[in-house]
Amino acid sequence: MQTNLADFIRNTPDGDEAEAILRNCVHCGFCTATCPTYQLLGDELDGPRGRIYLIKQMVEGAPVTRSTQVHLDRCLTCRNCETTCPSGVQYGRLVEIGRKIAEEKVTRPLRQRLVRRMLASFVPNSALFSPAMRLGQRIRPLLPKKLRDKVPARQRPLEWPSAKHPRKMLMLAGCVQPSMMPNVNIATARVLDALGVETVVAPEAGCCGAIRLHLGYNDEALDDLRANIDAWWPYIEQGVEAIVMNASGCGATVKEYAHLLRHDPAYAEKARRVVALTRDIAEILPQFEEALVAITRRRAIHTVAFHPPCTLQHGQQVRGTVEQLLGALGLDVRLPADSHLCCGSAGTYSLTQPRLSYALRDQKLTRLQAQEPQIIVSANVGCISHLQSGTTTPVAHWIELVEHMLAA
Repeated sequence: MQTNLADFIRNTPDGDEAEAILRNCVHCGFCTATCPTYQLLGDELDGPRGRIYLIKQMVEGAPVTRSTQVHLDRCLTCRNCETTCPSGVQYGRLVEIGRKIAEEKVTRPLRQRLVRRMLASFVPNSALFSPAMRLGQRIRPLLPKKLRDKVPARQRPLEWPSAKHPRKMLMLAGCVQPSMMPNVNIATARVLDALGVETVVAPEAGCCGAIRLHLGYNDEALDDLRANIDAWWPYIEQGVEAIVMNASGCGATVKEYAHLLRHDPAYAEKARRVVALTRDIAEILPQFEEALVAITRRRAIHTVAFHPPCTLQHGQQVRGTVEQLLGALGLDVRLPADSHLCCGSAGTYSLTQPRLSYALRDQKLTRLQAQEPQIIVSANVGCISHLQSGTTTPVAHWIELVEHMLAA
C-alpha cells in the first residue's frame, strides 16, 4: 500500500512505523473474515481493512472526523486479524497510532471524555479500585444488574505459600485482579510452590499500562511502564528466573514494553530485559508437566470448556499449551466453535461499547455451553468476569483448576 505521509507525521517515530505497516498491507481482506465487529456489523469500516484505509487517510493529511474515531473505538484490539494476515501486518500497533491521531484532532463529546477520564484514573489505581470493589461485593445483591455484572462474587482467599525456595519467579499482581479474583494470584503461587519455585511480588508494581494505553492516555501509560520496571529491577538484578503473568492482557502489554519505550534512553535497555523475562504461566508450566502430573489428582470436575483469550492466542501467540497441559492432567478439554473469536471483554470495552460487548459475550457463551462443560476456564481476569456475568456455569482461571487438583 503506497503512502504519502503528511508533514505533521513525516519523519516521526509514529509516522515511520505507520508507513512501514501500511506498506505491508495487500488489501486481501482475509482479516475481515475473522474480525468480530465486522461479523456483527457488516460494515467494511468496522473491519481491519476498512480501519487501515481510515488510518492511511489520516496520516496522509485527510480531515479526521468523529465518524473515523467511532470506527476506531469499535475495534476490540483483539488482534485476530494479525493471526489471519498472510502479510504480517501489525494492525494492533497501527490502530494505536490511528487512535492517538484521532484523539488529538477530534474533540469527544463531554460525557465520553468524563467516562474515559474516570476509567483511566480509577481502574488502574488499586488504592481506589480495591476498596470500591470490596464494598461492591458486600452489597452485590442490592446492585442493579448492569453494575452487578461488573462485580464478581467475593472469593474466600486461599493461603499464600510460606516456603522459601532457591528458584524464584517474579509475578505481576495486577491492578484489579487482587480485589476481583485474589485466588488467581494465590493459586499461581501455590502451584509454583508445589513445583519448588517461590513466587515474589514487587509491592510497588501496579497496572501494566494497558488501561490507559487503550483509552488514549499514552503519556500516563508510559509512566505506568516505567514505574513497573523500577519496581521489578532490583529483583531482576537479584536473578529471578522469569516475570510471571497470569492475566493474559497484562502479559500481552508487558511484552510490548521494549517497543513502547524504544525511544526512551533511560528505559529502553531495561524494557528489553523485562520483555525477555516475561512469560505467561501457560508458557512456564509445560516445562514442569511431568512433575505436575505426579502431584495432581483427578477431582470431581473433568469436562472443561476453554476460552483462549485474544491476548493469549493473538497478542502473545501462545496457543494449545493450556489445552495440552490440562489434558495431560486427565481433564476433557473442549474448545468451542470459533474459539479464535473475542468474547467482547477487551479491557474497558464492555463499558465503552456495551452493545457490541454483550452481543459478543452471548455469542461466545452459546458456543461454550454447547460443549456441556462442568466449568468454563480462561486465562484473563476480564474475560472470566465478563463471561460469568452471562451464565450460571462456573467460570474460573485455568490455574485455579490446576491448584484445586493438587494432591493434598
